[in-house]
Amino acid sequence: MFARVLIAVPLDEEFTYRIPQGMDVEVGRRVVVPFGSRQAIGFVVAVEEEHPVDFRIRDIIRLVDRKEPSFTVELIELARFVAGMYFCSAGQAISAMIPSGRRETESALFDSGASFRAIEQLSAQQESAIRTILSGRGVYYVYGVTGSGKSEVFLRVSEHVIAQGMQVIYLVPEITLTHQLSTDVMARFGGRVAILHSALTPSQRLRQWFRIMHHEVDLVIGARSAVYAPCAKLGLIIMDEEHENSYKSGSSPRYHARQVAQKRCEMNGVSFVMGSATPSMEAWAMMDRGLVRRIDMPLRVAGGSRPQIEVVSMLGIDRCISPRLEDEMRRTMIEGRTVILFLNRRGYSYYYHCDNCGHVIECPHCSVAMTYHRGSGRLQCHYCGYSQEPVDECPQCHSTSLSVAGHGTEKVEEEVVRLFPGARIARLDADAASQDRELVKRTIADFHDGRIDILLGTQMVAKGLNFPRLSLVGVISADSTLSVPDFRSEERTFDLLEQVAGRAGRYDSSGKVIIQTYRASSKAIVAVERNDAAGFYSQELGIRRLLSYPPYVRLIAIVFRSRDREKAEAAAHSLGEVIDRVIASSSLEGHVSIVGISPCIIARKAGSWRYQMLLSAKRMAMNGDVLRKALSLYDQPAGVHVEIDVDPLSLM
Repeated sequence: MFARVLIAVPLDEEFTYRIPQGMDVEVGRRVVVPFGSRQAIGFVVAVEEEHPVDFRIRDIIRLVDRKEPSFTVELIELARFVAGMYFCSAGQAISAMIPSGRRETESALFDSGASFRAIEQLSAQQESAIRTILSGRGVYYVYGVTGSGKSEVFLRVSEHVIAQGMQVIYLVPEITLTHQLSTDVMARFGGRVAILHSALTPSQRLRQWFRIMHHEVDLVIGARSAVYAPCAKLGLIIMDEEHENSYKSGSSPRYHARQVAQKRCEMNGVSFVMGSATPSMEAWAMMDRGLVRRIDMPLRVAGGSRPQIEVVSMLGIDRCISPRLEDEMRRTMIEGRTVILFLNRRGYSYYYHCDNCGHVIECPHCSVAMTYHRGSGRLQCHYCGYSQEPVDECPQCHSTSLSVAGHGTEKVEEEVVRLFPGARIARLDADAASQDRELVKRTIADFHDGRIDILLGTQMVAKGLNFPRLSLVGVISADSTLSVPDFRSEERTFDLLEQVAGRAGRYDSSGKVIIQTYRASSKAIVAVERNDAAGFYSQELGIRRLLSYPPYVRLIAIVFRSRDREKAEAAAHSLGEVIDRVIASSSLEGHVSIVGISPCIIARKAGSWRYQMLLSAKRMAMNGDVLRKALSLYDQPAGVHVEIDVDPLSLM
């Protein structure tokens, strides 16, 4: 007997091994096999009695899965789709799906944030949304303002599907949202819930994996990788907060959970339901074209209304908190309400620079400015983690006059303490969270219960959290996302401001949002101020169509990394020449094109120089055909690493 095996290496082929006498090998089991001079984990995808070969076949060494298979035929098919779509091997794809742990241990307890108990009375728009989704199989998008009750719609539809004996995968973008879904959902679904989150060890995750396979679980809740959950009777996939970038993997295979979920639903003939208050441009375009059915939910179920939005120009204001925002904060706290101040940048200052020549102190390993953290008194790179003591002398002009510029959460906190000495103030950002995870939970609970007056934070406080006492949200600087040199910067700014604004006014009409900016005429900021989402999407999509940007073209970003800058650049141009020849010799000339070869926006990261090429076409199949042919002809130089990102969300 012989087994055909996939291995997690960048070789898209199956390897044949002999099954030793008495070893119980079947499709879906993991095995240890000899591979070259080493041993590797293999994934059995076929078993056959005969295999004609003209070379010596080696034996499987041992079983990893001794009791039962750990993956299904459906996941093998899905792995082949992922491999073909995202330029990896099927072995790499299936390896990314399956937890690596082998021992079973007790699962960690998972604490709940906001309540997701079933509500007795649904709103008319919730009932309508549920009826629409259950009316037939398809792809649906619940487009609802924050607080419109989308989660209850998703859970009611899940209950209906589960009642038919099927399983549901419920995707959420981040661990913080998973916290909110845990305890109440466990109670609601009789404990037949698997919550897959980053705090689980590999062995705990594997235990949940087998519970799902055995249909001991009706509802699977998790972030991106939960899309691969081995549901034997998949009946529905839900993707909450579809617009979130965290649904895109940052390492190979660089899949997007939305695309994988859609494919998996097609394979199983079941519905795919997405939802957000700020759909991605890709999703909005699909709704416009009728490929996805949109379900509008414009009203908040708790009776709140959209907050009043006010834009404050910071031109000529030399402080973090504008006088207008300061006044509004005082009024809010006098009324016994609470305030969130949002700034999408941690640390004390944006950069540490020379007052004499203007030289900015950069990370020695990355092409980015170091951020000064006052708490630790050190400069830190937020890309590679390198940190150092602040320099006493400018390395450029040797001046000793150096200072910090810009403002991060630490600096804003310092100003808030000075302006409001009697207020109870807390800061939540990645620095605080990394030091004490319990602190995050306590801080959120204290703010919810009114024991904190002003909560200052980054994206951690921007979305997914409900605070009844919250009346005012201040956006310290709306320009941080606008300043990123990326065609998605306006979209990201709009998403973020809409989500932040959604924290205020969820329970009454007293909500107010003050947006501080140096670019008050930005179309994203104007659209949020005017509550004109449809106008923003229409205008932004018009620009994208005119300039041939996604979603009207499909892009593949190819990044060349090397310790040697010249090697990276030469490798990029070399592959570019091969691609040009492939296009010229095919029928795709005029349909596929290279959009420049240049250094990445962050040209150096973690000591490696980075060059980027973009391949553009109307359809991904065209891009794929050209790139696969070019890669087969390309002689990749030693010392250069090539990364391929299909439908990139970031060009940094």
